[in-house]
Amino acid sequence: MRSNDRIVADGEFHFSATDFDTIAGILLSEVGISLSENKVNLVYSRLAKRLRALRLTTFRDYCELVTSPEGEKERGEMIAALTTNVTRFFREPHHFDHLKSEILPSALQIARKGGRVRLWSAACSSGQEPYSMAMTVLSLMPEAARHDIKILATDIDPNMIAFGQAGIYQASALDSIPAALRSRWFVNLGGGTMQAGEELRALVSFRKLNLIGNWPMHGRFHAVFCRNVVIYFNQETQARIWERITPLLEPTAALYIGHSERVTGPAERLLKSDGITTYRLLTRSAGPS
Repeated sequence: MRSNDRIVADGEFHFSATDFDTIAGILLSEVGISLSENKVNLVYSRLAKRLRALRLTTFRDYCELVTSPEGEKERGEMIAALTTNVTRFFREPHHFDHLKSEILPSALQIARKGGRVRLWSAACSSGQEPYSMAMTVLSLMPEAARHDIKILATDIDPNMIAFGQAGIYQASALDSIPAALRSRWFVNLGGGTMQAGEELRALVSFRKLNLIGNWPMHGRFHAVFCRNVVIYFNQETQARIWERITPLLEPTAALYIGHSERVTGPAERLLKSDGITTYRLLTRSAGPS
């Protein structure tokens, strides 16, 4: 049996197994993310910055802070530091091709007739995914902002929500956007930065959401992008998230997941493959409770 006081990472700050277990326990209980021991160096490198900012000298002191009633704000900072925010515009482009050819033509017809169309980016990070969804919509309907069309963009990290709302990116980050869309929907701010234009930003609503917490949404979505996030959860939590998403899908909707993910649990019986990591409902599911 190991000693939880052994040092698992050493450098500027001593980092013990007890410290790691404390941090991993908070991440699991608050956001459902499981940290294995091979993440020790990642945790150390990301949180060492927080220790410096707080002028703490040990991880033990940091753990005492984040487990105290006074440490609620820092727990949020810790979670933000440890949640991965790897994204880019039009990442996994086959999903956007499918959205454009298979989902949006009928959905936008609904909008043109005065109906409601909703899409969801369930782990939006700094906004590249929902803005890519918005540009896909605008490529088919440039006047989309004048209709009842909205993209809900959610993330657990308030820093990423603020980043996405501002919509300001380094120009180099836009390289994966087709030139026609980039010039049409982004504004050059100078100094090597670009901002999502007003019409683009008007389609996207950014909100903080914990995927293992309460979901305030009502109504169904014509497309849900839940990509490269459930891989950080244990199997039971993964299955529960798919189970919760399924009733929120319109009968003709698509669910897009990450390249290393798969649908498991009760939802697996309700969904069929419709392309690479793309799923459609087998039959209409019951509405959200």
